[in-house]
Amino acid sequence: MIRSELIAKISEENPHLFQRDVEKIVNTIFDEITEALASGDRVELRGFGAFSVKKRDARTGRNPRTGDAVEVEEKHVPFFKTGKLLRDRLNGNEE
Repeated sequence: MIRSELIAKISEENPHLFQRDVEKIVNTIFDEITEALASGDRVELRGFGAFSVKKRDARTGRNPRTGDAVEVEEKHVPFFKTGKLLRDRLNGNEE
């Protein structure tokens, strides 16, 4: 599902809301999650999962085309860990 499909689905399920308002709500949620991660915070959505940032140390990698050694800088990457409810639903263990 992409962002526009999510907005359309929420608008469809909430006919009392204007689509532009739903779009603003969805964008605000994503912006807040992004800002929290950018500042190093963890974002937990109960029953869904938790977003956090993991640090990857600098390393020597390989260029897959040439096989040459390449220095890869340290970087921070987003990480998502599913919540128990989501994991259970995906595995057919709904309660």
